[in-house]
Amino acid sequence: MRWILPVSLVLLIVSTLLWLPWQAQRTEATERQEQLIADTLWVEQTVRFQLSRDEQNLQLVASEIVAENMQPKKWHERVQVLRRNSREMQRIVWLDAAGKQVASTDEISFAVANLSTPAQVALQHARQRRTPQYSQPVPQRGNAMPPAMDYLLPMFHGGQYTGALVATYSIPSILDEMIPWWFAQDNEIALTDEDDNVIDSRASGGPGRSVYVHRHPLDLPGANLLLRTNSVKSAPRLLPNLLVGSVIALSLGLLWSLAALWRDINRRLATEDALRKQVAFRRAMEDSLVTGLRARDLEGRITYVNPAFCEMVGRPADELVGSVPPMPYWAPEAMEQYQERFSRILAGDITPQFETIFLRANGERFPVLVFESPLLDDAGTQTGWMGSILDVSERKRIEDLNRQQQEKLQASARLASMGELASTLAHELNQPLAAISSYTTGALNLLQSQSDGPRPVDANVLRAALEKANAQAQRAGHIIRSVHAFVKKREPTREPVSVRAVLDSLLPLIELQARPHFVTVQVDVSRALPAVLADRVMLEQVLLNLTRNGIEAMQDVSPERRLLRIHAATDPAVAPNGVLISVIDRGHGISAAVAERLYSPFFSTKADGMGMGLNICRSMVEFHGGTLTHEPNRQSGTVFRFVLPIQATQKISNRDVIVA
Repeated sequence: MRWILPVSLVLLIVSTLLWLPWQAQRTEATERQEQLIADTLWVEQTVRFQLSRDEQNLQLVASEIVAENMQPKKWHERVQVLRRNSREMQRIVWLDAAGKQVASTDEISFAVANLSTPAQVALQHARQRRTPQYSQPVPQRGNAMPPAMDYLLPMFHGGQYTGALVATYSIPSILDEMIPWWFAQDNEIALTDEDDNVIDSRASGGPGRSVYVHRHPLDLPGANLLLRTNSVKSAPRLLPNLLVGSVIALSLGLLWSLAALWRDINRRLATEDALRKQVAFRRAMEDSLVTGLRARDLEGRITYVNPAFCEMVGRPADELVGSVPPMPYWAPEAMEQYQERFSRILAGDITPQFETIFLRANGERFPVLVFESPLLDDAGTQTGWMGSILDVSERKRIEDLNRQQQEKLQASARLASMGELASTLAHELNQPLAAISSYTTGALNLLQSQSDGPRPVDANVLRAALEKANAQAQRAGHIIRSVHAFVKKREPTREPVSVRAVLDSLLPLIELQARPHFVTVQVDVSRALPAVLADRVMLEQVLLNLTRNGIEAMQDVSPERRLLRIHAATDPAVAPNGVLISVIDRGHGISAAVAERLYSPFFSTKADGMGMGLNICRSMVEFHGGTLTHEPNRQSGTVFRFVLPIQATQKISNRDVIVA
């Protein structure tokens, strides 16, 4: 209620002060409009008076022509005097009854056909009505000349049409000659048609402001013209004098002060309400996060933790906020690591991302991924550090599960490969076993013959038989050991491996697959080739799978072309830091449609294939940091290639370490 009376009084005073200048402004505007109307009427009368005087002079000339008292020479003298007194006339033409030129004030030949369409219509009306007519203004000669208007005066003698006088008026000359300069300085004057299209205008004082405008028709027979005046004066000022302006300014200042106070109060209330909403929204957002947030000041003291972090470490926020290192969620076995990293943070050397172990309140360890960044205020000054903590226990579990599944899949693939080799392997083992049986039987027969007769046993023959039996036994053992090493389940490890040694141990299995298909296996590997960092079993599985695919791809080609080449060499252009291994066959090749899905899981071109061989091979090669690729062989067939990193040795702290 205490606001009502002062505000009402102020509004009353201000409204009165505003009404007075507004009323004065309206009065002044009305007076200016009335003055413009009066001046416009005066100008219209001036223009009409001058045109009427020209009409009278032309009628006198026409009367003399009709009375046959006018010769062309005398006519020229009369109209030249008339043009000197009426400079708005451009031309006067005397036409006979046939519309041909009798005399003219210029040298241009003229006839009725030269008249504009409005002028011809006006001449026709003038003959019918026997009264002078004005034509509607039109541009001359394709807008090259200013617009003009014709005055057509018909002449009759004894009721017969004898000709006409045509006086051409220049519209700009009418505005320039007939309108006083002082009026043109204060107003923009324009001649318009009845559709308000401007024919021509005069604006000596500049364009009109469209504040004071008046239109008045020119009373010209046959021509519908309007005289439009547009004052260059602006609307009268609202404040006519300094005193009224000062009072109004003070009143407006008071109102502004009240409005500013009211706005400030409302703004404060709105800001407080928005702040409450923002705090509530921020708290709700922080409570819904699954990422732990932790803020620390420049001394390492915890200043803020969100509920997700509290739930992660199993401790309330009151216990964590204000804590200084060592933190209660640090694991004892990693305390030195925490202290070292904390010292680096205090020195300004932070690690944006690292992985460590935290300790729950119940003693459970769990892996976390920490993102650390500087905490800046509004001025850009660092006030501490902000950390985002992710519990990666589930991710670790999934990674371990995937790794185990991959290992099982690789082992299954090796077992499947051995299953395919089982019959051939049995045949291959049967040969050394049969040879062993033969050699031992022969030795026993020699010993038996010694016991049956006096003939002594030849020791060299017996030794040769036993040595051959021993070689065949070693051959069978070597085959069994190769199979056992190939199918044995083990953890993948990368260690220095000789490619030549791997192929030597794998060659019996490759030949087992090649022999039934009459495929010749050619190995082109230098024994001086540097060792590579690889998992031996994975490398064997990749080579065995690729060679088996190459052998099967050559089943339909002629036997003399069945050649499988295994090539390994260093190639600086393709593999500057590795060994390039190629498996080359001369089979039917790979079509473009098959190549698009060649490495996709469960895609196979074999009727009994699982579609996992090449997919597993690619995964194994990528495990070593390489890529399995293929391309057509120039001699028909396909070339599969992959690169393995070379073992390198560098000196560190007086001891040699192997690095990839």
